[in-house]
Amino acid sequence: GGTGRPSPAGEARAARAAMSEWVSYYRSEGPGPEEEEEEDEQQEGTEAVADYRFSGRDSLIFLVDASKAMFESDGEGVTPFDMTVQCIRNVYTSKIISSHRDLLGVVFYGTEKNKNLADFKHVYVLQELDNPGAKRVLELDQYRGDEGRVLFCETFGHNADYSLGEALWACSNLFSDVQVRLSHKRIMLFTNEDDPHANDSAKAKLARTRAGDLRDTGIILDLMHLKKPGGFDISLFYRDIINTAEDEDLGIQPEESGKLEHLMKKVRAKETNKRALVRLNLYLNKDLSLSVGVFNLIQKAYKPYPVKLYRETNEPVKTKTRMFNGKTGSLLLPSDTKRAQTYGNRQIVMEKEETEELKRFDSLGLYLIGFKPLSMLKQHHHVKPSQFIYPEESLVSGSTTLFNALLMKCLEKQVMALCRYTARRNTPPRFVALVPQEEEVDEQKVQIAPPGFHIIFLPYADDKRNVDFTEKVPASREQVDKMKEIIQKLRFKYRADSFENPVLQQHFRNLEALALDMMEPEQAEDLTMPKAEEMNRRLGNLVQEFKQLVYPPDYNPDGKAVKRKQASDSQTEKRPKVEISKDELRSHVQKGTLGKLTVPVLKDACRLYGLKGGGKKQELMDALTEYFSEH
Repeated sequence: GGTGRPSPAGEARAARAAMSEWVSYYRSEGPGPEEEEEEDEQQEGTEAVADYRFSGRDSLIFLVDASKAMFESDGEGVTPFDMTVQCIRNVYTSKIISSHRDLLGVVFYGTEKNKNLADFKHVYVLQELDNPGAKRVLELDQYRGDEGRVLFCETFGHNADYSLGEALWACSNLFSDVQVRLSHKRIMLFTNEDDPHANDSAKAKLARTRAGDLRDTGIILDLMHLKKPGGFDISLFYRDIINTAEDEDLGIQPEESGKLEHLMKKVRAKETNKRALVRLNLYLNKDLSLSVGVFNLIQKAYKPYPVKLYRETNEPVKTKTRMFNGKTGSLLLPSDTKRAQTYGNRQIVMEKEETEELKRFDSLGLYLIGFKPLSMLKQHHHVKPSQFIYPEESLVSGSTTLFNALLMKCLEKQVMALCRYTARRNTPPRFVALVPQEEEVDEQKVQIAPPGFHIIFLPYADDKRNVDFTEKVPASREQVDKMKEIIQKLRFKYRADSFENPVLQQHFRNLEALALDMMEPEQAEDLTMPKAEEMNRRLGNLVQEFKQLVYPPDYNPDGKAVKRKQASDSQTEKRPKVEISKDELRSHVQKGTLGKLTVPVLKDACRLYGLKGGGKKQELMDALTEYFSEH
């Protein structure tokens, strides 16, 4: 999200449990943040710069305006507060599935009651920074709708004499109290008041000071402004308050949100992880290089693997593997083991370091080879999913400027950059094409495509094959033209993010329903099903015309297939019997080539020697092998 570094849709870290066990884990809130350090520091062998910003857990605090104006309906029965709670709830349920180790918290300001470490008035910490879980979702659900509005008023109350600066201070304290390393620290401020301290310059000054302190400590403050009668004017107060990440642009400000879909779109763009797979240099020549981060914009999602949980504590069971000497039973250290590969019936033994050295071809990085027109890149060159690169200004100063200049020139000249790419130390190099992409934003000024280069992996010569088209195609030119016309009518602009996996969607909805004690799970819409009515409307009479050109007049595609009868029904044609001699069978058994014979031949052979081999090919082969080893 934002107008800088991409929002990789692809961090699909799924929830780690089987359905029954996972639901139990879901209910128990999962492990607390104090238990373990983040496991996915840097991917092994990336040799990335060891910087605290590139490792640890993501953290996010939802700072919600709880003043009376947030509880006033817009005429459609939906209040800004309801929309905010629903949005937070959606993020929670999404994080439970995709990033359950991230830390989330909820803070209200503008309440009558207060609860925070510094005892600030009218600031209530509902949920401290912790892993998302079902209990937290259920707690948020209490404050939705008309009943929730009444409960909120009774529990927390409203008071307009709050200080936004103190609310920001309370959020900063929550980040400080976390015992684990944090990578991204972000506050999302939900409000529909564009000038909260219009009549109190001291509080306004304090808010600006605290916002500056957040910026200095690396905490990002995002404004999720909601619809307000007369419009929300950011310039009155919040333009000096909000700050953005280094990779985001403050110049393009999204519009105020009047609907949940729009608010969710803004939140998703901000809260999605932007974690690089690897950071490396792009070498333009021997003396000139810039630093880039490599991202997965999209990644295939899988059903989560089952995780064994300890029955009594409901915590994941950790597995440890140890190697022992088979003869003495003594424990083997990593240095005691060696690698071996058999060649020509001889074991070639190598040290671990030698096997790693064999895999090492080139140093890390992208090495520019040259430029080629984009028209030379064909669809059939696709061999694996692409990646995306964006400059890393924090590693090499000036990378962004040089990267942008290269991107602009490639877009202007419609060329791609050919490079040699080594992603990790122990991987062989690949030849890739860097395809330029211009930034795209939607009507609400939310980024839908980031600026940068797609890394397209090019095939080697043996990845391609030549297809023999010598067989004559029986279709006539008229038939081919009619089918082309049909295909042209059915074409549409395909976007990968427009289609969700219905099986996965339903799987996680079922889990959510079990964990949150819902009556029944929400049914996922299958977006992969063809739109038959729309297709028929587009095609018109083309299908009938094509049928008349290709099929006979009495052809019925919906009718049952009728077996062809022979001229004489009483006489059935028997399959010719294939005979094989005993010496041939013995020769096949000795050479281990029985598998070349067909099942009917093997069955006839077994019947000839009175063997019971069953119906499967392997059973027949085993029976014959055993017979000839004894005779």
